[in-house]
Amino acid sequence: MTYNFDPERWLENERLRLEQRRHTGELSEEAAARAAEALERRYEAMVARLDGTFPVGQRRPPEPLVPPR
Repeated sequence: MTYNFDPERWLENERLRLEQRRHTGELSEEAAARAAEALERRYEAMVARLDGTFPVGQRRPPEPLVPPR
């Protein structure tokens, strides 16, 4: 099976989106920093899953980008 997903590109796009939200004032500096940390955790988990086997029938909800306050 061919899988054309590029996790590095995804991460860069998500970082740019966070930066844009911070720049427009939608996120404060603190919220943007928390979101960036959460994004890194999501990326690491994603890469680990992509490098591993796919567990059929085991779904977990995605981690929110901005943790609740």
